[in-house]
Formats: sequence, structure tokens, C-alpha cells
Amino acid sequence: MRVAVTGSIATDHLMTFGGKFADSLLVEQLDKISLSFLVEDLQIRRGGCAANIAFGMANLGQRPVLVGAVGEDFADYRSWLDRHGVDCESIYTSQSAHTARFVCTTDQDMAQIATFYAGAMSEAREIELQPIADRIGRLDMVLVGPNDPVAMQRHTDECRTRAIPFAADPSQQLARVEGDAIRDLIDGAAYLFTNEYESHMITQKAGWSAADIENAVGVQVTTRGKDGATILQKGHDPIHVSVVPGVQPLDPTGVGDAFRSGFLTGLAAGLSHRRCAELGSTLAAYVIETVGTQEYVLTQSGLLGRLAMAYGENSAADIGDHVRCPKP
Repeated sequence: MRVAVTGSIATDHLMTFGGKFADSLLVEQLDKISLSFLVEDLQIRRGGCAANIAFGMANLGQRPVLVGAVGEDFADYRSWLDRHGVDCESIYTSQSAHTARFVCTTDQDMAQIATFYAGAMSEAREIELQPIADRIGRLDMVLVGPNDPVAMQRHTDECRTRAIPFAADPSQQLARVEGDAIRDLIDGAAYLFTNEYESHMITQKAGWSAADIENAVGVQVTTRGKDGATILQKGHDPIHVSVVPGVQPLDPTGVGDAFRSGFLTGLAAGLSHRRCAELGSTLAAYVIETVGTQEYVLTQSGLLGRLAMAYGENSAADIGDHVRCPKP
């Protein structure tokens, strides 16, 4: 199964604040907010939703096609992804803009305040999917991740026109687009990925009920933080998968991307939705225990051991037949 992952490719600037943001927020003064936080640490890491997802899939033995726009400052990052098994041949390079930047501060409660500079990402609207399909032979699934909104709509429309199954993952861009655009990005998706907050935002901004969403998409996959993930599909009983126990969180940045990596890898392997979510949750545990979205190290034995501990030996056996980490 050939999967293209479209969306943001960025450099992350990750900072930690030793206190709680909530202690500095005055509800009655939010319209005049002017705050700064003295941070204790700065980490500059590789990131971007699409790049994170593709990196995770490659570390699970897949060969995902990364689709997005970058600047000419991307050479080192491209080399990193190439070395880890990501197909970077369909990345568009801007002649004038820098690669996108994500600047995020996390407090001791794992709350985050972030800013995103789009940069070259705004040129992702120039990318067409059909030449990518021609280059690799076919596209079996396209993840339409957070990106330039025009690019997201173009990719979605092209998938519909060419009958390519697609997964809608609007996430951070839900705050930028309105109801009609949200409905256009979701309608007809084989899969819809959101976190719990984003699912409520879709209901509110798109004016759709839960039943409307159920009729518009094939499968809804909703992550719920410490409460795990829920999978809904019309005509099937809901599936709930808990998080991996015993996790020592350091930084939540990229955890949702890791979950998607594991879930899409499971789909590519023909696994059940439950097993897909279990693999996604296990990879997410690795990411939350590291600073940086692509800094974790997987081994086959470590991953399967963690799957067995969290979800049982049958889960590890089922998934182990299809996942090939680069290290034993």
C-alpha cells in the first residue's frame, strides 16, 4: 500500500516553562493580554506534521511519500529523512521563502502556547498529486494534513476527482477555516483524524451533528489524550483503545502525529482498526517521552515488548508480523 503524506514540513523551536500558564492568565483581562514567560530550555528540532508522520511510518518499515513545500534551507533536513527511509522526491522547493517554523512553549502541566510561521508552506498549493502517482506507480491513500488551506483543498478535490482514498486531518488549520471549507475538507474522507477538542470544533464550526459526520466519512479516529482513542464507524460498535501505561512525559509535541504514523502503518499492513490504534498509541508513548518529534529510537524487540505489556501478547504477535523497525 503506497501512502502519500501531505502537509506541513517545519523546523520546531521547543521551549519549556517551569510554571503554569494558567497562573498568569486573568480571565477579566484577556482582552488586554500582554505576557512573556521566562523559559528554561530551548531545543531546535525537525518537525512539521507531515514530516513527523512520514518519519514515524518509515521507522515502522513503510516507505511513505512526503508531499509538501520547503525552502532552500531544507538540505540537511532532507538528508535526515532520506536516511530514515522517507521518499522525499515529491517535495516542492520554494525559490524565495524559508521552510516553515513552529515555535512552542510547554508548561509543567503540558499546556502549550505556540506560533507557526508558514513560509514556504504557502506554496504547497502548486503541488499536483497525479505526477506523484505516476512516479511511484499508484497512490492507495493520501493523508491530507494541516497545510496551506488552498493546498489542502486542492489535494482533497484531486483525491475525489481521481477516486484516490484520502484521510482528512485538518487539525491546527480548523481555527483558520470556516464551516463551508471544513465540510469540503472532510466530506467523503475514508478516515477523519482529530483530537477531542478538534472534533467539537468541527461540530460547532461546520454545523454538523455527530450523525452528519458519521454519514460524511468512513471512519472517525479521535484521540483523547490520557483517555486514549476512540474509533467510530457507521454500523460497527465503537472501539476504544487506552494509552500505554507507565509513560514518563517530557514533551507532548508530535504525539498526535506519532499516533497517525502507527495507525496508517497498520492500515497499510491490513490490520484491524483496533490493532492500528494500539500501534499508534505505542509509538505516541515513545514521542511524549522525548523532546523533539523525531528524536525517539525504535527497536523491533522494544516496540513489541511495549505492545505486549500494554495490549497483550496477541497484539504484539499480530503487529509484529507486519512492522519492521530498522533495529532488532
